[in-house]
Amino acid sequence: MANPTSQPTTSPTKTDSWAVRMSDSVLQRSPEFYEKWEYDHGVIYRGLEWVGELTGDPKYMEFIKKHMDHFVDENGVIQRYKVDEYNIDHVNNGKLLFSLYRATGDERYKKAAYQLRSQLEKHPRTSEGAFWHKQIYPYQIWLDGLYMGAPFYAEFIREFGDPSEFDDVTLQFKLCYEHTRDPETGLLYHAWDEKGEQHWCNPETGCSKNFWGRSMGWFVMALVDVLDYIPEDHADRPLLIDMLTETLEALLKVRDKESGVFYQVLNLGHVKGNYLEASASCMILYAIAKGVRKGYLPEQYRQEAEIIRKGIIDEFITITEEGLVNLNKTVQVSGLGGKDRRDGTFAYYISEPIITNDPKGIGAFIQAMGEAERI
Repeated sequence: MANPTSQPTTSPTKTDSWAVRMSDSVLQRSPEFYEKWEYDHGVIYRGLEWVGELTGDPKYMEFIKKHMDHFVDENGVIQRYKVDEYNIDHVNNGKLLFSLYRATGDERYKKAAYQLRSQLEKHPRTSEGAFWHKQIYPYQIWLDGLYMGAPFYAEFIREFGDPSEFDDVTLQFKLCYEHTRDPETGLLYHAWDEKGEQHWCNPETGCSKNFWGRSMGWFVMALVDVLDYIPEDHADRPLLIDMLTETLEALLKVRDKESGVFYQVLNLGHVKGNYLEASASCMILYAIAKGVRKGYLPEQYRQEAEIIRKGIIDEFITITEEGLVNLNKTVQVSGLGGKDRRDGTFAYYISEPIITNDPKGIGAFIQAMGEAERI
């Protein structure tokens, strides 16, 4: 999504719904069809889906359908997607296929969902059964991957699968939590290498070097979303709720006290070069607000959600002269390894570009504001 060219003014103090306003800004900007089947656009679509349900206005699902139909052909085959790349990110957009199938009854959406499920059937795993983040990142668990794969997997099981498969979904969280959690802070490292061989990891623990804000945002979003599908009587459901509570408690300890939002490198707000980052703040708000609404979190978290919501508006939102909503200060990307040999140091995380209206940030903002406004 291209950055806006209009000069922003200061953000307003009152609005009916920031979720609706940002969604309408997305539709008004009318991006061209995306050339790749990319996970970040699915984050926006998920937000638009929620706003469509909230408002009853069909234009949001029509927008989603138009863009998804650019990839899903008449036979239900997803174009410009390859199962055998085994990239867990590519599963994320599949979350929209279920609502499209329910709304239209069109079998091609179901077939497309089965195509993504076939990836998970053969997706490479660690020795304990956790999905590798990508085939090109062998034996690695990244927090990001829990959001990309687990909610789709769980909803597929609910719609078309065998309930016994829910054990495999919860296993993904248990293994990730076990291997990435820092016992001192309760925060989760961005990634873990089972072999302990990557240049970015501690060879003894296998963990990466820092606590990246958006990676933990992905993780807590994944938890509250997957709980929509895990049966009430599943043995691991209380464990996932405990995991959510413990992780959010750790996150609230490191947020910026003045603004109420979160840093790019979560626990190093005092270090020169670190900055308050929009997408992580929105994702954490989403998890808290939804957790309150669903009853997973104690009632006092409602106040915490309001502090973060206000902080996001004050810190990150501006309005263009045309009245479009901008979300500022989102890191474009942060990863580990690969051809650029991203080393996971603090210096690396603060070196990546910071942009306006990144799809990941916009999608998280719509979802976060929708949940915050709902409670």
